[in-house]
Amino acid sequence: MKPVIIPIENQYANAVIDLVLNIQQKEFNIAITLQDQPDLLDIKSFYYATGGGFWGAFINDELVGTIALIKFDDNAAAIRKMFVKKEYRGKEFSIAQKLLETLIQYCKENGIDDLYLGTVSVLEAALRFYERNHFVRIEKVLLPEAFPLMSADNVFCHLNLKV
Repeated sequence: MKPVIIPIENQYANAVIDLVLNIQQKEFNIAITLQDQPDLLDIKSFYYATGGGFWGAFINDELVGTIALIKFDDNAAAIRKMFVKKEYRGKEFSIAQKLLETLIQYCKENGIDDLYLGTVSVLEAALRFYERNHFVRIEKVLLPEAFPLMSADNVFCHLNLKV
C-alpha cells in the first residue's frame, strides 16, 4: 500500500479535523481544541492564500497523514499540521518522510529558503524525525518576528534549504 500525496483544500476539512484532533487530544492529551485552530476550518485561505500549501496522504482513499506550510515571509515558512495516524507511522509506510519531502520540494520550487516549526516537547518521536531530517533546535527568541506562534508549542526548529 503506497500512500498517495496530493494538495488538499476545504473539501477535506472534516477528515483533517478528525485526524488532527484525535492525535492531539486522545493520543497525546494536548489541551487544544478546534477553536484554538481556526485554520482547519478554512484551509484554502489560511494556507494557500499566502503562498503556502496543505497536503494529505491517502491510503485506499482514507486520509492517513497531513502536512501544511504557512509562508510568512518572502523566503521563510513554517511547517504546521504534521500528523500521521498511529497505525500508519514508521518505516513500513514512510508517510511522514514522504509528506516532508513533498513540502520541501514545494519550498525549493517556490523560493522558500528557511523552514521553521514549533512543536510540543511531549512529541518526542516527531522531534527525532525532524532532527534526522537536519532540522536544528533553536530558542524561541531566535524565531523570525513574523513566525506564526501556536500557544501550545514549546520546542522550535529550523532548516536552511539553501545549504
